[in-house]
Amino acid sequence: MQPRTSEATASVAPPTLIGGEIPLIDVSGFLAGTPGAAERAAAELRFAFENVGFYYLAGHGVPQALIDLAYAEAARFHALPLDKKLAVKVDEHNIGYMPIAQKPPPNAAAQGKKPSQNEAYFLRREKAPDHPDVVANRRFHAMNKWPDEATIPGFRANMLAYMGAIEGLCRKLVRLYALSLDLPETFFDACFAEPHVIQRMSRYPAIDGADDTVNSLVAHTDSGFMTLLPPNKVQGLEINLPDGRWLEAPGVPDAFVVNGGDILHRWTNERFLSTPHRVRNFSGQLRYAVPFFCDPNHDTIIECVPSCQSADAPAKYPPIKMGDYALWFAAQRYEHMAKVQAPSEAEIAPGARATSRWQS
Repeated sequence: MQPRTSEATASVAPPTLIGGEIPLIDVSGFLAGTPGAAERAAAELRFAFENVGFYYLAGHGVPQALIDLAYAEAARFHALPLDKKLAVKVDEHNIGYMPIAQKPPPNAAAQGKKPSQNEAYFLRREKAPDHPDVVANRRFHAMNKWPDEATIPGFRANMLAYMGAIEGLCRKLVRLYALSLDLPETFFDACFAEPHVIQRMSRYPAIDGADDTVNSLVAHTDSGFMTLLPPNKVQGLEINLPDGRWLEAPGVPDAFVVNGGDILHRWTNERFLSTPHRVRNFSGQLRYAVPFFCDPNHDTIIECVPSCQSADAPAKYPPIKMGDYALWFAAQRYEHMAKVQAPSEAEIAPGARATSRWQS
């Protein structure tokens, strides 16, 4: 069977807009191979990215029990004594435990904002000690830093099961992204055959809503291609809509919140939005989040896709290797990466905005 193509895909609003703004896209038909379902979902995806930059993903097939397990493991990890968490402290590969920041990002600091009130634990794709990237000490490709099995039994196996399920879903979804851009559905397959993934496990203490200098996570855009946030019982995510309004993202049972990042924005010549968002936990209770970031492998050359450029609309950005972009992003975002030698903004995007925007 020949791969499908989506020629001149229309931008079609899905039947449901959550909060009157955020598209709800059901991909169950696409995943089941229902005729016409891929084209329909791709058209809705295109609407979502051209108009909002976020969507809710329904019909994804990830068992709720596995999602619940991931949240339970986040709570278990963050309940460990501090010394146990610091035993796997974040390193130059951005793997491990990151305590609450001591200072805000530069743009936020300039506007009087305090450090984001969250702590996080980062995992990446599991690698064996003899993996060539591990042996070569390639940046961001080291072994994960797991707490001792005796300290938190079953944690490693449970998180690998969850991460495997979400990675598998992402590798299917990228075909919809290709169709939504009028590309052959296999266009992104090679880039995501072994995607570069980040599993973040965050804990947000409740904050005081009367202090507008404090955020649980300051407003920002994500750096990569696709972020998937499973349904959460405690809300707090806020989305900066294109008209400037902030929308508290409602919780939708059984639906992931999905957004694109700066690499998708760049790859599509700014056609698909990378929308600022923030977290403010005013719930009065602890909030946990387990966002999964799925990016092309770090050898991928990111250059404007054919359907997003023309003689009248030339590419706005030069080609860049994904790994170089990831290193630049991490060096300017995280305190523990600030001294790492990384490409400069001029190298990343000469004559253009390098993206990764931090807001007030």
